[in-house]
Amino acid sequence: MRGGAVPGELSSLRERVAVACRILARQGLAEGILGHVSVRIAADRLLIRCRGPAEEGLLFTSPEDVRLLGLDGMGELGEHSPPNELPLHLETLRCRPEVMAVVHAHPPAVVAADLAGVPLRPVLGAYNIPASHLAARGIPVYERSVLIRRRDLAEEMLSAMGDESVCLLRGHGIITVGSTLEEAVVRAITVDELARVCLDIARCGGTPEPVPNEDFAELPDLGSAFNDALLWRSHVARLRHEGLDIERNNRAIDGVAGASPGALVEER
Repeated sequence: MRGGAVPGELSSLRERVAVACRILARQGLAEGILGHVSVRIAADRLLIRCRGPAEEGLLFTSPEDVRLLGLDGMGELGEHSPPNELPLHLETLRCRPEVMAVVHAHPPAVVAADLAGVPLRPVLGAYNIPASHLAARGIPVYERSVLIRRRDLAEEMLSAMGDESVCLLRGHGIITVGSTLEEAVVRAITVDELARVCLDIARCGGTPEPVPNEDFAELPDLGSAFNDALLWRSHVARLRHEGLDIERNNRAIDGVAGASPGALVEER
């Protein structure tokens, strides 16, 4: 990471960030144009999802929407605009050198559970082991319902988050971080799934106790290869199945670019 990514690696990382945005949108964590993902490529540089002149929302993010910036917020924006909450990413990467990727999303279930006072406790067992471990550690909450568009607000949020990998933003959404892009994305999905279950239990009038200690001890950490890589691959496959994968979009664009005018008329 010291020397940064080479051009070929940059192209691959741009695509992966775009795929991450599509996964989050497909899962309902990032509706419309709200939410963003970043990945560190060097000590002082990052790739981040920005809004372009033909913005269509996170579900249709393209590698072109992923721009290279420095931790000073300056970089190759062109006609793109950085997220309003760019400081959320910049300060997280500046203050936490172990973090390689940052996800900011707006999962309705997480927001609703927090505002309704439904705690995200370790009530799940083997149904979702990563969720159990996250909840057992305790998920911190940043209690201000603000747009984190200034450095001082990002510093406040990071103070509330501490060393954890997840933080709820009251009336707003979540931030998750990871040592890989896949890890940060899967953590966001995991928190959303936990919130959905806890909300459903509350709607049914239930108040379950946390998983007993002796049972919790039987819930192993299955490792990133299982929790992150396989889940990421599964979500990418779903995008492909639904025609939302980057590769298919690129083929479609190339096909239009290379088609003759007559062919385009016939298609229409």
